[in-house]
Amino acid sequence: MKLFQSDQIKQIDEYTIKEEPVASIDLMERAAGQLLRWYLSMFERSHRVIIFAGPGNNGGDGLALARLLESNRYETRVYYVEFTDRTSEDWKRNHARLNAETKVPFFYLKEIDQFPVISSTDIIIDAIFGSGLTRPAQGLAAGIIKNINHAGATVISIDIPSGMYGEDNSKNDYDSIISADYTLSFHFPKLAFMFPENAAKVGEWIILPLGLSANAIRNISSPYVYTLKNDVFSLLKKRNKFDHKGVFGHGLLISGSYGKMGAAVLGARAALRTGIGLISCHIPSCGVDIIQTSIPEAMVKADQNEKHLSEISGTDNYSAIGVGPGIGTGVETQMALHTLLRECRKPMVIDADAINILSLNKTWLSLIYPGTILTPHPKEFERLAGETENSFYRLQRQIGLSVEFKCIIVLKGANTSITTPEGKVFFNSTGNPGMATAGSGDVLTGILLALLAQGYPPENASVLGVYLHGLAGDMASDELCQESIIASDIINNIPFAFNKLKEPEI
Repeated sequence: MKLFQSDQIKQIDEYTIKEEPVASIDLMERAAGQLLRWYLSMFERSHRVIIFAGPGNNGGDGLALARLLESNRYETRVYYVEFTDRTSEDWKRNHARLNAETKVPFFYLKEIDQFPVISSTDIIIDAIFGSGLTRPAQGLAAGIIKNINHAGATVISIDIPSGMYGEDNSKNDYDSIISADYTLSFHFPKLAFMFPENAAKVGEWIILPLGLSANAIRNISSPYVYTLKNDVFSLLKKRNKFDHKGVFGHGLLISGSYGKMGAAVLGARAALRTGIGLISCHIPSCGVDIIQTSIPEAMVKADQNEKHLSEISGTDNYSAIGVGPGIGTGVETQMALHTLLRECRKPMVIDADAINILSLNKTWLSLIYPGTILTPHPKEFERLAGETENSFYRLQRQIGLSVEFKCIIVLKGANTSITTPEGKVFFNSTGNPGMATAGSGDVLTGILLALLAQGYPPENASVLGVYLHGLAGDMASDELCQESIIASDIINNIPFAFNKLKEPEI
């Protein structure tokens, strides 16, 4: 699913109106119908519905919804936030229909002290501003928004929380943005929904289909993609009857140090569950018995040093390399990584302490082999790339680093963002907060290593691997609960995640 900027969504709307053709007022009616279907599935008639409408087409959606709600016997009233005397043409038409066809009470809010008394059992529909806003809400609108946020009722925003920009909110006033419990976005999520600082404003977002032009969606370019099941399923390679373990690659996992051998265990187990043909673990010699005992399917390549890694060589015979989990940042380990970066020309995933070492030696970024995957969490990325004001700027920096060093960066978190050397951005749709647990990143490293070893191109390996990792975490959450997930639960659910991915859509 492509993600578009606000001006592009407007272009798609206009293209749909011309191509279908469909009148803009009828497209608004279609939107209101989708809003109604969702609302009927969620709330009973015992709740009073209070719609706050602005003067534009977002307000027009609210007026159309009010008419449809009353026809379904929901107690509904509309408050028009009158901060201007200009309204859109479709707003005027829906206002006329509301007056002519219903008995919905319609109130004009010209002053903040006219704000109605609202009960905690009421449902507020926010239809004040749409996604085209370019400056912070001010005056009457800002005051109404703040009152809505303090009303204590369930709040549903149409398309986007009023006051929020569709992309970069760094210059916005968060106190003047609706805090929605649900945001019902038409056809696409907004880019702003992908950033953690906006989560409390957006609430749970739901995509409602609107039948927008497939030609426009296809022809209007965007670097942003929200990956869904069908996108990822198309990347899966099919196994053939006469394939053998050599076909599925031999990966080298460079991991572990004294007291941190669990990282190697988790990474290797995850790689094996993701279909790698062979896995060897380069580990400090203190971990040989641990690996051989806990993972009988893995081979061991012991470092000459007992407690940490001091040399990394002989990588030519492997299909792909994974390096970083639990290795520490000691001087000998740093130099071993430097040698690996300078000499290795194999597909590689760099994680955890290997990223921290790069942060200590930023000039080594130029040694990264093109197509290498880096998998930092936010703090590791901050050490590598520096602090940023917010997630939107951080994403721009992430894109810049991927382009400059021709690498793929997987920035872990909710809606994990994957940036490519071409400047593309993939946001992941799977995963849950229960995955924020020790070793979860080591599991992802193992998954990515396995996919690289099997010959998946780095971009495909990243998109597929991150999706599978999140899906396995979701299945672990369904089986247990978010609070109880540990990294091994994610590994144990990788087989079921593969099966789920292969299931046909109903």
